[in-house]
Amino acid sequence: MEVPFLRDLVVIFATAVAVATASRLLRLPSVAGFLLTGVIIGPSALSLVRDQELVEVLAEVGVMALLFTIGLEFAPQRLRRIGRPFFIGGSLQGAATIAAGTALGVGAGFALPDAVFLSFLLTLSSTAIVLKLYADRREMDSPQGRAAIGILLFQDFLLVPMIIVTPVLAGNVGTGSLGSFAARFGSGVAAVAVLFAVGHYLLPPVFHLIVRTRIREALLLGALAVGLAMSLLTATLGFSLALGAFLAGILLAESDYSPQVIADLLPLRVVFNSLFFISAGMLLSVGFVAENFVLVLSVSSLIIAVKAVICFSAVALLSYPRRTALLAGFSLAQVGEFSFVLISVGLENGLLDAAVYQVFLAAAVITMLATPLLVAAAPALARRLPAAGRPAGDEEESGPPREGHVIIVGFGLNGRNLAQVLRASGIPYVVLELNGETVRRAKRDGEPILFGDACSAKVLELAGVEGAELAVFAISDPPAVRQAVGLARELNPSLHIVVRTGQIGEIEEVAAAGANEVVAEEFEASIEILTRVLRHYGVPANVIEAETKVLRGDSYLMLRSPAVAPPLSDEIVEALGAGTTAVFAVLSASAADGKTILETDLRRRAGATIIAVVRGRQSHANPSPSFRLQAGDRLVLVGSHTEIRQAFDLLA
Repeated sequence: MEVPFLRDLVVIFATAVAVATASRLLRLPSVAGFLLTGVIIGPSALSLVRDQELVEVLAEVGVMALLFTIGLEFAPQRLRRIGRPFFIGGSLQGAATIAAGTALGVGAGFALPDAVFLSFLLTLSSTAIVLKLYADRREMDSPQGRAAIGILLFQDFLLVPMIIVTPVLAGNVGTGSLGSFAARFGSGVAAVAVLFAVGHYLLPPVFHLIVRTRIREALLLGALAVGLAMSLLTATLGFSLALGAFLAGILLAESDYSPQVIADLLPLRVVFNSLFFISAGMLLSVGFVAENFVLVLSVSSLIIAVKAVICFSAVALLSYPRRTALLAGFSLAQVGEFSFVLISVGLENGLLDAAVYQVFLAAAVITMLATPLLVAAAPALARRLPAAGRPAGDEEESGPPREGHVIIVGFGLNGRNLAQVLRASGIPYVVLELNGETVRRAKRDGEPILFGDACSAKVLELAGVEGAELAVFAISDPPAVRQAVGLARELNPSLHIVVRTGQIGEIEEVAAAGANEVVAEEFEASIEILTRVLRHYGVPANVIEAETKVLRGDSYLMLRSPAVAPPLSDEIVEALGAGTTAVFAVLSASAADGKTILETDLRRRAGATIIAVVRGRQSHANPSPSFRLQAGDRLVLVGSHTEIRQAFDLLA
């Protein structure tokens, strides 16, 4: 018996594996591989998939799964951090793109309503592609990541009013109907806000009860139920399914159980999200692109150029450095997945003909394919821009310290903790930060902080880099870190530079740029676990210290490349030349019970020495050879590790 949809899924996944593998060998991001997969198996190429409707449904589920898991990672504090990019940056980008797109459309000969509708299509960028790229690059919390995410979320909210206005542009809705649409939209927003507020207080105790059942599947099913219910609600109220999934993820993000939900959902998200990109690629008509290659390429290039310039300007107007604005602008310079939703509404209302539809569709897919390449190329282009920076507010009369101080780049959790310790220790420091709100709050608290980009020589000079003793880079922006580290090393060759990184692959590159020490979060977590395990088993502190020293050596070489690293035992033997102390508890069954220190003959037989005996609450330092030991005594021994081990064997 033939099952068509299973055949289609086999074709899709087998082709996706082959193309994605080839793309990775060519150093292309996985997103590009999935889009190419769709083009290859689509109806205009090999036409291997028969049930395209099934693929579209699964792709919609993929977008929902992506935004649901992204919402799970968005704590309310994180949403507050993207407030200005959302409200101000999103508004600027939306208004400017609609204005520019309308002007270009009218100039190309389109009627005003058609030109406005085309500008709507251009305004939306791909949340799915950009978030995946930033997540893969671990730049979600970087300045460009926060700016781009804020603008993307604002664009997603714009989808609903655009859908409402589209029939009006086509002349299919009267003024009275428009008023009813607007009223329904406002009531829908209010309803979502109320339910979101109710869920904020109701869901945590409900999930606490679910977890108490100790049924692991119940947690996942409960989370999926919340996500699907919120998606159904937003769709019923005229919003997108994906928006509801995102809001549901935010609701669950405050619970203690979101990490487990993310872990359980990750395989599903990967599968369905891949299907979205494949379905987008299937829409591209290879024959049409071949026949109209120059036109399609020109339109694609124009879209990328216009959107990149507008997004760059919107982010720059938020007082971000030009480098950050360029990175964010390049990441947003594509047509989004929700444009495909909007274009179907335009077709239904007669705002597009078949030829314009195909040109736009081809250009949209090409801009999506180009996005990973643009994001990868942006850091190299950004390095050629002069980064700007300025102090946030009036400088204090004394200014930052000029020598012997620490420069902290980034005032997130790590930066704040370091500043607190330095302040308590009386060590002078100055902070560089790109978030204007953070700078203003820190200024009010009396922190020596400057608003500026560490990739700028002028900003580093303002921070006193030439006389600084040490610089700590605690920001989530690998390209910026590499550039700033190299610049700081050039300005002060004797500067000691410490870099925190979340990416293992960045260790060698950051070290090559000039960092003295690179702290890898993943490896440090492994070392901390090792330390706690060894401490639990009573391994002497200096043995643990030597173990961790070897593991951290050569930029975690042993952890990164265990096959080529020197044997740990040889390194430990070399590192543990110094002696150690240990405590032995005499039990009633111990060989030492009832014997004098002389009778144990430890010094001759093992080489270790008893330097103190603790009996009850009384300590006997330098006990005499005639001191008789008894059960309950605690012996303080000194010697090498081998001598201590032999002494323990004899005393036991």
